[in-house]
Amino acid sequence: MKKEYNFKNAKRGQVIPQKGKTRITIYLDTDILEEFRARADAAGYGYQTMINEALRKYLEKAEKPLDEGVLRQVIREELERVSPH
Repeated sequence: MKKEYNFKNAKRGQVIPQKGKTRITIYLDTDILEEFRARADAAGYGYQTMINEALRKYLEKAEKPLDEGVLRQVIREELERVSPH
Protein backbone atom coordinates (compact mmCIF):
# COMPACT_ATOMS: atom_id res chain seq x y z
CA MET A 1 0.00 0.00 0.00
CA LYS A 2 1.30 3.44 -0.90
CA LYS A 3 1.95 6.00 1.79
CA GLU A 4 0.05 8.62 -0.27
CA TYR A 5 -2.46 8.44 -3.10
CA ASN A 6 -3.24 11.12 -5.69
CA PHE A 7 -7.00 11.68 -5.90
CA LYS A 8 -6.72 14.78 -8.10
CA ASN A 9 -8.73 13.25 -10.97
CA ALA A 10 -10.91 10.97 -8.84
CA LYS A 11 -14.68 10.93 -9.22
CA ARG A 12 -17.32 9.98 -6.66
CA GLY A 13 -19.78 7.29 -7.56
CA GLN A 14 -20.22 3.62 -8.14
CA VAL A 15 -17.21 1.48 -8.83
CA ILE A 16 -19.01 -0.01 -11.81
CA PRO A 17 -21.61 2.46 -13.13
CA GLN A 18 -24.98 1.10 -14.29
CA LYS A 19 -25.98 1.91 -17.85
CA GLY A 20 -29.39 3.51 -18.17
CA LYS A 21 -30.28 3.36 -14.49
CA THR A 22 -29.54 5.68 -11.56
CA ARG A 23 -29.81 4.71 -7.91
CA ILE A 24 -31.83 7.20 -5.85
CA THR A 25 -33.52 7.40 -2.49
CA ILE A 26 -37.21 8.20 -2.64
CA TYR A 27 -39.92 8.27 0.00
CA LEU A 28 -43.28 6.79 -0.98
CA ASP A 29 -46.40 6.29 1.11
CA THR A 30 -46.26 2.88 2.75
CA ASP A 31 -49.62 1.80 1.34
CA ILE A 32 -48.52 2.72 -2.19
CA LEU A 33 -45.27 0.80 -1.89
CA GLU A 34 -46.99 -2.26 -0.40
CA GLU A 35 -49.51 -2.26 -3.24
CA PHE A 36 -46.78 -2.03 -5.89
CA ARG A 37 -44.92 -4.90 -4.21
CA ALA A 38 -48.03 -7.09 -4.05
CA ARG A 39 -48.98 -6.43 -7.65
CA ALA A 40 -45.43 -6.90 -8.88
CA ASP A 41 -45.26 -10.26 -7.07
CA ALA A 42 -48.53 -11.31 -8.70
CA ALA A 43 -47.26 -10.17 -12.12
CA GLY A 44 -43.93 -11.94 -11.62
CA TYR A 45 -41.53 -9.03 -11.81
CA GLY A 46 -40.00 -6.32 -9.61
CA TYR A 47 -41.95 -3.55 -7.97
CA GLN A 48 -39.28 -0.99 -8.91
CA THR A 49 -39.75 -1.95 -12.55
CA MET A 50 -43.50 -1.47 -12.15
CA ILE A 51 -43.02 1.97 -10.55
CA ASN A 52 -40.61 2.91 -13.36
CA GLU A 53 -43.18 1.86 -15.99
CA ALA A 54 -45.91 3.87 -14.26
CA LEU A 55 -43.73 6.99 -14.25
CA ARG A 56 -42.68 6.45 -17.87
CA LYS A 57 -46.33 6.16 -18.99
CA TYR A 58 -47.15 9.34 -17.15
CA LEU A 59 -44.27 11.24 -18.73
CA GLU A 60 -45.31 10.09 -22.21
CA LYS A 61 -48.69 11.79 -21.85
CA ALA A 62 -47.91 14.57 -19.38
CA GLU A 63 -48.03 18.21 -20.34
CA LYS A 64 -47.84 19.70 -16.87
CA PRO A 65 -44.87 19.47 -14.49
CA LEU A 66 -44.59 16.45 -12.24
CA ASP A 67 -45.18 17.52 -8.64
CA GLU A 68 -46.02 15.49 -5.54
CA GLY A 69 -49.78 15.68 -6.04
CA VAL A 70 -49.60 14.64 -9.67
CA LEU A 71 -47.17 11.83 -8.84
CA ARG A 72 -49.50 10.46 -6.16
CA GLN A 73 -52.42 10.63 -8.62
CA VAL A 74 -50.46 8.79 -11.32
CA ILE A 75 -49.37 6.06 -8.93
CA ARG A 76 -52.94 5.54 -7.71
CA GLU A 77 -54.23 5.42 -11.31
CA GLU A 78 -51.59 2.86 -12.26
CA LEU A 79 -52.36 0.74 -9.22
CA GLU A 80 -56.05 0.83 -10.08
CA ARG A 81 -55.26 -0.11 -13.70
CA VAL A 82 -53.28 -3.21 -12.78
CA SER A 83 -55.51 -4.16 -9.86
CA PRO A 84 -56.97 -7.66 -10.09
CA HIS A 85 -60.75 -7.28 -10.10
